[in-house]
Amino acid sequence: MAKPNKREKIVLITGAARRIGANIAHLFHQANYLVVIHYNQSAVDADKLCESLNQKDADSCLMVQANLSSSDGIEKIAKLVTSLGRLDVLVNNASSFYPTPLEDCDQAQWDDLVGSNLRGPFFLTQQLSSLLKKYSGSVVNISDMHARQALANHPIYTIAKAGNIAMTKTLALELAPEVRVNSVAPGAILWPEHEEDDIEKQQAVLSNVPMGRLGRESDIADAVFFLAIDASYVTGQTIAVDGGSSTSL
Repeated sequence: MAKPNKREKIVLITGAARRIGANIAHLFHQANYLVVIHYNQSAVDADKLCESLNQKDADSCLMVQANLSSSDGIEKIAKLVTSLGRLDVLVNNASSFYPTPLEDCDQAQWDDLVGSNLRGPFFLTQQLSSLLKKYSGSVVNISDMHARQALANHPIYTIAKAGNIAMTKTLALELAPEVRVNSVAPGAILWPEHEEDDIEKQQAVLSNVPMGRLGRESDIADAVFFLAIDASYVTGQTIAVDGGSSTSL
């Protein structure tokens, strides 16, 4: 498949249909990148986002549906990007997040949370590494402040995100010097959908944020763009974008 647009550089963003991923997509699109949007279940949102980008500039956005917890899903994404013949930036943003109290944890939860937060990003990066090396590309993973400070009742998620930071370091070593690999660790940016009405918990979280407010999706997108494009001598690092929450860790 030939590149369908005059935009030379290409970015692949996993989990890009909504929220932070969609903000990242808009930012790279504004910077004249051909944007490849990955989604799993959010087909309506992905289609709406891609259509809006293509309305601004025809054929500047492509979509691919896949389950990152599946080897077939990873292969499907890699096949599409490989057919474009180029990759400059990979943003591993897709993530599952929900509580798994220790006494209730099961294998299906482990497979889903580790699959989307660690296994999928690792093997997708592996499969696309040759393209990234060819074009001196960069990878940005989305970690979490709770990779460094365990989140109660979320043991599997915490383990997966801690592994995500270790993955960032080891891939930075393995892919150097051609490819830089970094990650962003968001703090309180968006309330999980299952906690949007839990005002008491939200107030408790914000009381531990020195900046005293919820972060914005654009705060994460800006950090991702900086690490991917501007930070030419930075690799293997995880940057906290958490309003100062990690200063007390």
